[in-house]
Amino acid sequence: MATLASAPGVEHTRILGLGTYRPRTVVPNSEIIAAIDSSDEWIQQRSGIRTRRIADDDETVQMMAVAASRQALEHAGLAAAQIDCVVVATISHMFQTPAIATAIAHELGTDRAAAFDVSAACAGFCHGVATAADMVRAGSARHVLVIGVEKLSDITDDTDRGTAFIFADGAGAVVVGPSDVPGISPVVWGSDGEQYDLIRQREDWRDVIVSDNPVMPHLVMQGNAVFRWAAFTMAKVAQQTLDRAGITVDDLDVFVPHQANMRITDAMARAMKLPPHVRIARDIAEQGNTSAASIPLALGRMIAEGEASSGDTALLIAFGAGLAYAAQVVTVP
Repeated sequence: MATLASAPGVEHTRILGLGTYRPRTVVPNSEIIAAIDSSDEWIQQRSGIRTRRIADDDETVQMMAVAASRQALEHAGLAAAQIDCVVVATISHMFQTPAIATAIAHELGTDRAAAFDVSAACAGFCHGVATAADMVRAGSARHVLVIGVEKLSDITDDTDRGTAFIFADGAGAVVVGPSDVPGISPVVWGSDGEQYDLIRQREDWRDVIVSDNPVMPHLVMQGNAVFRWAAFTMAKVAQQTLDRAGITVDDLDVFVPHQANMRITDAMARAMKLPPHVRIARDIAEQGNTSAASIPLALGRMIAEGEASSGDTALLIAFGAGLAYAAQVVTVP
């Protein structure tokens, strides 16, 4: 029997660079309240959101992803041709196939990099980082570009009181590569399919096709149930992640949860008993909930505003439709 060769890997990985793209248009609460019979005060109390970024027609999923990726490559000091794989986390690329990752890899100028999409909703970016780190450690890639990108305005019902004020658009990207010391911890991830219907696409595409009045399928969410699940279940997942990383909550510098809702973030911080020195991402107030893009966007804002610095220890944790979740501890690039 022939002996097969194995790919040489590395022991440790880290995030080498980060980039973001925020759409040009800022939409304040005052512009959406009439359609949902609401108020600025109610929206802020329910979610913490004051404004959100909404993409124009030319700001496509591909365009935003490429812009964020170019920033990440520049930050990492790498050329696109050095990327071996492109992983795109998104639920708002409107084609079932092919994966948008292949078009992004081509536009960036990679040398025929492997490319695929991940559909894990709001948890997609953390799934992508975990997959990339494992690729680099296993030797199947040396540098992996991970992108979280959403144009949720395409699939948001502007008259739905439960979601119209929440979802937004944007992109964030990181480059994952080898490191001399651990820079990405083991992932803690999973799913709770019993809660499958809590966040979902409202219409089946097959029903849309045969409908007399076809409309774009929209996202719907059972907000109260999601809040209860996320606020308490994710605190336990956070502790498991710290345990797997071999650190305690006191070792953290930065906490970057998925920007789902400010109330969820506050409930998680209380349940985790975060020390006062830990800075908490609150990008949702100005950006809205961008699903798979929310964590890199939030971390990017913290770096830009001096709340996170290179070398800081950050806990990333994401959760969303499925219900799917993933978390890891990383060193800020």
